[in-house]
Amino acid sequence: MSYLELICSVAAIVVLQLSIILYAWGFVTAILRRPDQSSAASFAFPVLAGSWLILTTALITRTLMTAHAPFTNMYEFSLSFGWGVMTCALLFQWRLKSSVFGAGGALIAFALLAYAFTLPSGYTPLPIALRQSWLLPLHVSCAIMAYGMFAIGFVSAILYLTHQKYHLSFLPAADLLDRAGYLAVLTGFPLMTLVIVIGSIWAKVAWGTYWNWDPKETASLATWLIYAGYLVTRIFLHWNNRRSALLLVIGFLAVLATFFGNLFLGGLHSYALN
Repeated sequence: MSYLELICSVAAIVVLQLSIILYAWGFVTAILRRPDQSSAASFAFPVLAGSWLILTTALITRTLMTAHAPFTNMYEFSLSFGWGVMTCALLFQWRLKSSVFGAGGALIAFALLAYAFTLPSGYTPLPIALRQSWLLPLHVSCAIMAYGMFAIGFVSAILYLTHQKYHLSFLPAADLLDRAGYLAVLTGFPLMTLVIVIGSIWAKVAWGTYWNWDPKETASLATWLIYAGYLVTRIFLHWNNRRSALLLVIGFLAVLATFFGNLFLGGLHSYALN
């Protein structure tokens, strides 16, 4: 790891922590109904954007140092996953004008970055199976953004279920939370479809067959089916209530199982543990 990359990675997680504190302060003042003390919370969004920018610099630096996209081991993928969650959180807070998406995304991103710092961060040679120059960045970039969108869907679902049970006045309206989860899946599902399609092409080039029933392939397919089920029930059965929210929670748990599957499933994707 280069000195610049190290400085940027550490700075990103420190600034991310600051944004979480600011979001928390905003929620506390909202609960206490003290808007006169919530001015500091207004900086949460730009601070989160600053953390995103610093992390982007770290990932670009690593790309330049290794001459390939930062997607080839668990450390790199964890940082990139965190970057994807932050990107989607910023987009949803900006688009829907609600800080809960930035706050929820910041918490998930912090967990991913903290996990990354527990992993070996040294540069590793690019495995032969990953040397198709356009397949690797396209395949994993789609996965990162799909996972980021599904993370926002998860945040929306958890808040929706909380709102339905406790009717907390400082949370956005249930309709907004429900719509946010739907928009997240509408965006993430096509990306997840591309992940599987591009992965199949990659498998054909690297291993001679489009599908190997590799554990991570199978987990990705299961995740895709859960979100496909969500869209089917949403569009054709008109679910937009607690059942839909529970499907989003289950779907993101499947995303995490797919992401961490390398730790206990092995298979052709086990290179990501390096």
